Amino acid sequence: MKPHRLPAVTGLALALTLGAGAVAGSAEASGYRYWSFWDRQGTAWTYATQGPATAHPSDGDVQGFRFAVSADSKDAATPRSAPTFAQVCASTPAKPGRKRVALALDFGTPQDAPGGETPPAARTACAQVPEDATTADALAAVAKPLRYNSAALLCAIAGYPHAGCGEQVSGKTDTSKPAEQSAEQSAEPKKTSDSGPSLGLMAGIAAIVTLAAAAVWQSRRRHRD
Repeated sequence: MKPHRLPAVTGLALALTLGAGAVAGSAEASGYRYWSFWDRQGTAWTYATQGPATAHPSDGDVQGFRFAVSADSKDAATPRSAPTFAQVCASTPAKPGRKRVALALDFGTPQDAPGGETPPAARTACAQVPEDATTADALAAVAKPLRYNSAALLCAIAGYPHAGCGEQVSGKTDTSKPAEQSAEQSAEPKKTSDSGPSLGLMAGIAAIVTLAAAAVWQSRRRHRD
């Protein structure tokens, strides 16, 4: 009995699948532990396009902050509550020359907390500030103490967390490379450049594809002979 052989095309597909699996398995889950900044648009949270130090909310706006570990804005965790302006600022009457901004503060989960720290309960606050105030001003009015790093990245709200600022997290191990970004940009730390597959892995996949192609050619030659 002749040994059973995989069809050449199936062998090629298998080689590609194994190669892709090697790449996927090599990527380590990583991200940054930081406060993300959000705008409430209708019924949804939208990742803010400015940092809190340069954003100028209007009277009646709802903004949120969420502390979590995430790689970038695409997978950042939104605040878990969805309050309306009326719910947050109902007991704060309007005043001439001032505006009211509803803030949702989500301190995150124990899984995202730095070692030894416990996140406070999420809360909301109505900040009444001058008309030209920024979001950072509104935040300072209701959630002191705030902490910033040397690059003006928001590190702590209401004193949480007590230490650290945008540090990189890989699996369960924190590195000592803080993500530095100006508050003139969004609150999102910089992305790393090493999240893709290595050149060695890509070369290995190319070799597998070459061998599979050779198998297809040999199979066709046997049929002709």
